[in-house]
Amino acid sequence: MSPETPRSERSQPVSRKRGRLKVFLGMSPGVGKTYEMLRAARRRKAEGGDVVVGVVETHGRRETESLLRGMEVMPRKPIDYKGRALMEFDIDAALARKPGLLLVDEYAHSNAPGSRHPKRWQDVEEILSAGIDVWTTLNVQHLESLVEVVLRITGVRQRETVPDSALSRADDIEVVDITPDELRRRMAEGKVYVPETARLASENFFKVENLTALRELALRRAAQTVDDQLLATLRERGVEGPWAAGERILVLVGGDAVAASLVRAGRRLSDMMMDAPWTVAHVERPSRSDVGGAGSARLSEAFILAEQLGGRTVVLTGDDVVRAVMDHAHRNNVTQIVIGKGRDSRISEMLGRSLAAELLRSAKGAAIHVITEPEGLPTERGSQRRAPPGAIRWRGYALGALFVAAATALALGLDQTFERADLGVLYLSAVLAAGVLHGLRPALAAATVAFLTYNFLFLEPRYSLAIGSPTDVLTLLVFWAVALVTGGLAGRVRDQARRAQRRASAVSALLAASQALSAADGKEATATVLAEQAAAAVGAKAIVLLPQDDDIVPVAGAPVLETLGAAAMAAARWAWERGEPAGHGTGTLPQTSWTFRPLQGVRSRSGVAGIEADSLAPGSDEERLALALLEQGAVALERAQLAGDAVETETLRRTDRFRGALMNSVSHDLRTPLSTVLGAATTLIDYGSTLKAGVRKDLLLSIREEAERLSRYVGDLLDMTRLEGGALNIKADWTDVRDVLNAAVERVSRRMGQRRVTRDFPASLSTVSVDQGLLEQALVNILENAIAYSPEGSTIELAAYEDRRSVVISIEDEGKGIPTSELELVFDKFRRMEEQPDRSKGAGLGLAIAKGFVEAMNGRIAAASPIHDGQGTRILISLPKSIATHPDLL
Repeated sequence: MSPETPRSERSQPVSRKRGRLKVFLGMSPGVGKTYEMLRAARRRKAEGGDVVVGVVETHGRRETESLLRGMEVMPRKPIDYKGRALMEFDIDAALARKPGLLLVDEYAHSNAPGSRHPKRWQDVEEILSAGIDVWTTLNVQHLESLVEVVLRITGVRQRETVPDSALSRADDIEVVDITPDELRRRMAEGKVYVPETARLASENFFKVENLTALRELALRRAAQTVDDQLLATLRERGVEGPWAAGERILVLVGGDAVAASLVRAGRRLSDMMMDAPWTVAHVERPSRSDVGGAGSARLSEAFILAEQLGGRTVVLTGDDVVRAVMDHAHRNNVTQIVIGKGRDSRISEMLGRSLAAELLRSAKGAAIHVITEPEGLPTERGSQRRAPPGAIRWRGYALGALFVAAATALALGLDQTFERADLGVLYLSAVLAAGVLHGLRPALAAATVAFLTYNFLFLEPRYSLAIGSPTDVLTLLVFWAVALVTGGLAGRVRDQARRAQRRASAVSALLAASQALSAADGKEATATVLAEQAAAAVGAKAIVLLPQDDDIVPVAGAPVLETLGAAAMAAARWAWERGEPAGHGTGTLPQTSWTFRPLQGVRSRSGVAGIEADSLAPGSDEERLALALLEQGAVALERAQLAGDAVETETLRRTDRFRGALMNSVSHDLRTPLSTVLGAATTLIDYGSTLKAGVRKDLLLSIREEAERLSRYVGDLLDMTRLEGGALNIKADWTDVRDVLNAAVERVSRRMGQRRVTRDFPASLSTVSVDQGLLEQALVNILENAIAYSPEGSTIELAAYEDRRSVVISIEDEGKGIPTSELELVFDKFRRMEEQPDRSKGAGLGLAIAKGFVEAMNGRIAAASPIHDGQGTRILISLPKSIATHPDLL
């Protein structure tokens, strides 16, 4: 079957800026994706469409090749890779041709190195952006999110993958589907692979059970993509959900004892609805206090259980629970809502104020599943009433009594001074203060004490608790009403302030951790920062373990790096290998004194973090903060690993390039002088007695010159090897650069020929702390370069001068100069200025070595060209002074 699932045509703008993508999706190779794509393309062409085949892999199948006859097929582009020409899709030709429809086979294909994009799906994205429609093919095992699943099913890891987001952007998906038995029959007939390959494939990857599982994955993934597209389209059009195109389940949990039962019920409901996606949600109410210690622990356990059973978790926020739930349900196309029903009061049930009743009134298009509370479970209300004595805030009651005492003292003074003082206002103020500062219960207690005191001391009959007037009862009721209102409001504001403060502290801690992790250089430094931040967040010891060889080892700890025992290491290895928490408070090795959690990055696991036992209460804010820190640390460790891999890859690439250039240079530059020396020596040996004295001298001079040239080349190679390997040993001493310049000129004097050397040195010059030998060799290399590229009879000018902070050396020649575009490259290794380099002028290492030596002595080197009449080159070396010279002394 080939069910096609198009996205609505009306959702596309009239003038498309982006082409449409259609994916022919199959469970495995051989199901006929390319064949079906070509059949549909021929139909489109017969209807008058502009159809071009960009790239199609027929794999030698005659039926598929026959469908290409009469189609316009673009030629492929050769990509040179390690001496071989790899034929790849020509994206530039496709963009220039700009057909109405382009066929690009094998969406997950990896392009040859040197192509514009590493992956073919990226080529397709560029083509789509140009407004060209594309049809392509894909096997489900190449989706990035299914790599591990396919590995477990087939035992084969897919190396070529496509991000799920790329498939989600497809406008059309056509599932090309055949039964596993039919596919195996086609393989046996040789329609997929050659017979021997087909036999091996049938016994391994193409087993019936493997194909059945892959077929289910393909159908499910296509259905999921279509459902996501429907959801996005209806959201764009503002159509209010839910839409029953596919089932989605929402499970509401709180901190009560039925939370775990609700999660399991949600999982069972998902199983009955063909593994429908399900989410466990909790609603936080800013106007109410937290669920408390026991409730928070149960909520945390419910979330952990949901993740273990394959569900998602989310925390919603809102004072109106029903509105928060229904808003989330409408946004996410929830069709099934699971809630628990506790022991609501009779009045709430009669008035219809229970959560179940309100959801039933508000839910439109969604089914409500009510799970009743099992017998024998403790009620949350009862547990709240039986609070331990330590939970009573005696301080609030004491201060409330103090406020009443202060009001009483003030009232007694006013009663002696004034005849008709409204003393009840003073007691009302005391009640108000108790409520604002300490909440409801201290306010009620203060109101009761205030009324009794006020009635006893100031109301007739005085010094008696008897109520002498009905208005006194009203006074008591006013006191209690003020206590209820102010205490309730004050408690709510205080809880909100505490919650906001905790969240602000958590955000600040996460920001500080993010900044510290971003600034860390390398995996070990990142691990150290993570351990320090985690220890500071939880107020306990923390440790980070990283992979090394085939094991994990502790690399960082706070406040100090602890030595882990055998049981703790076993728990850490379990967390590393299984990707699950282990140790104290878990179901694996709970007897250890550490809790270990895997550090799961975006792509892979990067390490394990351990927190000291009993330092985190389940479901507490500290636990959530610690988990967020660990997630940040995992990503930072993965980033550090990727950065290290990138540096290593770049180093290997540069080393490989240097090695290739070196071997290429050696093969030419050693051969020429050796051939000259060998030829001259052979001539002297064979014909020495018959040669004239002048000829023998010329041959000997030739041997000496070529030997010197060979010695210089070997010396350059050794110097470059020292630079590349970081083996330079700087022996700095106070040096007059004029002496070094004269010594360098003396060393190259025999190679000067007819060239003149002029010197422009000041009478006095500051000395600099440099390695005299390295500086002299750098100058010799520069002079040899000037000799090689300047004509006979020209002048080479040497100059030295100083400014406040440095001594500058200048070497000028009268050669043809360096093109401006080449100035930045003149100090590169194996760089020569001629298009057809003259090997007698050196290997192209001299200036690169000079630059390395000068920079090793903290100096700088630069080239300027042309310098006069469009010719000449000037090389400048700046060497720093230890102490800047006063301007008056220059």
